[in-house]
Amino acid sequence: MKGQKVGYVRVSSVEQNTGRQLEGIEVDRIFVDRASGKNTDRPKFQEMLNYVREGDRVIVHSMDRFARSLKDLVTEVDKLVKRGIAIQFVKENITFTAQSTPMDNLMLQLMGAFAQFEREIILERQKEGIKLASVQGKYKGRVHKLKPDKAEALRQAWKEGQYPSKMALGQAFGISRQAVYRYLKAGEELS
Repeated sequence: MKGQKVGYVRVSSVEQNTGRQLEGIEVDRIFVDRASGKNTDRPKFQEMLNYVREGDRVIVHSMDRFARSLKDLVTEVDKLVKRGIAIQFVKENITFTAQSTPMDNLMLQLMGAFAQFEREIILERQKEGIKLASVQGKYKGRVHKLKPDKAEALRQAWKEGQYPSKMALGQAFGISRQAVYRYLKAGEELS
């Protein structure tokens, strides 16, 4: 049974270009996530997993676009293969199927481990760079969107119950719900 070729593309931010990942590769359907790959809880990733059927082939640019951790990579590839779905990684030039050999599985483990190691090294270098820049006075951290008086007004509005939810409060002040939590927590620490 010949199935569909299903492409999966992931970029970490809205600004990143998705075009190059599967350039020149014909697919019947493509799923694009604009989200971090730190876990498998990505909308289009989950939609793709629900869409594919036995005999289909999932085509991904590279292992690090599919999963960031070795555990997630091995788990998700294994789930697909057990369902009779092939998964092809273009950059690594490797495909996994139900007929994959123990050597193929070893390659998956090794390549996944190297990809995870590379990510961890990049994060370590980033932290070292931030620390060095901080010591030199060049790094100031995240820019706060609200000035102190606005932050206090936000906390007061919440305390007085002027908004039904933190989401509504954030919308009124032009910040995300997560930022509302940060400002409220910072206010508790000041008290």
